[in-house]
Amino acid sequence: MGVFNFIKRIFTWWDGQTLGTQLWTWRKGTKVGEDELGNIYYTNADKSRRWVIYDGEVEGSRVSPDWHGWLHHTWDETPSDKPLIHKSWEKPHVQNLTGTDAAYAPAGSLRRSDPAKRADYEAWTPE
Repeated sequence: MGVFNFIKRIFTWWDGQTLGTQLWTWRKGTKVGEDELGNIYYTNADKSRRWVIYDGEVEGSRVSPDWHGWLHHTWDETPSDKPLIHKSWEKPHVQNLTGTDAAYAPAGSLRRSDPAKRADYEAWTPE
């Protein structure tokens, strides 16, 4: 690990765990599970604190509703130990795609691939 990466880990939190979080997790954390995105979930010895170490970008919407409930003490059992029962009409969890190429763009949006083909759009030209 280079000096730049070491300094970056001390001061940044949005691109993975910081050095302080890694030390806290190493000293006090007990791994309780991992989700399908590779995020790892921890708790301390008396189970009063719960946290997640993201695999990649730190983005709260990358935590599934199952693990979100466990992180916020909504239920005591982890989704690994006691999976939640999902209804047939429930859609699978998708992280927030705002700002990405996969973000939703409704019909007529300027973000669509070819806005010139829009029927409701007429380019303005000065007279």
